[in-house]
Amino acid sequence: MLSLGIDTSNYSTSLAVFDSEAGSVVSRYKKILDVDAGKNGLRQSDAVFLHTKNLPEAIEAVSREADISAIDLIGVSDKPRAIEGSYMPCFLSGLALARELSAVLKKPLYHFSHQQGHVMAALYGTGFYNVTEKDFLAFHVSGGTTDALRCKLTSNELFTDTVATSLDLFAGQAVDRTGTLLGLQFPSGAELSRLAHESDSRDYMKPVLKGNDCCLSGLENKCKKLHEETSDKSRTARYCLLSVAETVLAMADRLRQGGEDIIFAGGVMSSDIIKAYIETKRQNVYFCSPAYLSADNAVGTAILAAKAGGAQ
Repeated sequence: MLSLGIDTSNYSTSLAVFDSEAGSVVSRYKKILDVDAGKNGLRQSDAVFLHTKNLPEAIEAVSREADISAIDLIGVSDKPRAIEGSYMPCFLSGLALARELSAVLKKPLYHFSHQQGHVMAALYGTGFYNVTEKDFLAFHVSGGTTDALRCKLTSNELFTDTVATSLDLFAGQAVDRTGTLLGLQFPSGAELSRLAHESDSRDYMKPVLKGNDCCLSGLENKCKKLHEETSDKSRTARYCLLSVAETVLAMADRLRQGGEDIIFAGGVMSSDIIKAYIETKRQNVYFCSPAYLSADNAVGTAILAAKAGGAQ
């Protein structure tokens, strides 16, 4: 069974074709949306325009490796999170394409949240996607979320319940703003990680929690101050990433039930600096491999569609 996944976030245009019988990604496309130098993201209207430009190229690209006419199911991310009122215009671009293909090909269309796609991609990247039933804790850490999720995977569905979040700045915003401060291109995560490898500093900001939720607005100011005082870009980059890691660990320690598995998803968690740091401090923690499954992609959405359609 072949399923097509479509995801149009505020960062990337993504398509993927998944073969549920082989358990493999047949074709995938991703293009990061262009952001002017020195800017910290896009307006929604600009993101919609760029998706409109990218989607024809995306369909052409995946069609070179997969027969789109042979697609059995279509899945689309139509909102950021699986909660009432969650909405971003950028997802309407992918939804429009999904509805058109569903009507023309006469194939069923399934709707998911961008966040559910991230978690399912992480499950695929950690080898857990095809288990019959699994309860676990997940962290979706990106430019738009720093969420802890109580999750349940069944044979045909993924349930998520947000149990903690950031009360101000999201981790990805702190990363990108620090990157912009250091002269890096937006989004800055990958470059910030490469820069952080040039430092062996172990400094980080002490986590600030209110209940199970975190507060990260202070991290941006701390990074600015450190850079102003030291002019050490690599040390500032590492400080930012280790501070995010410590904050996530603090949230996890309050939420974890026994030694339950923790799955990490989202672009911020594709940082090898964060991954190595967390893996040395906790057990039963799982990161995506390959790392592209952690950042924005449509693989998780394609797999969710396959499961919803009855694929095992």
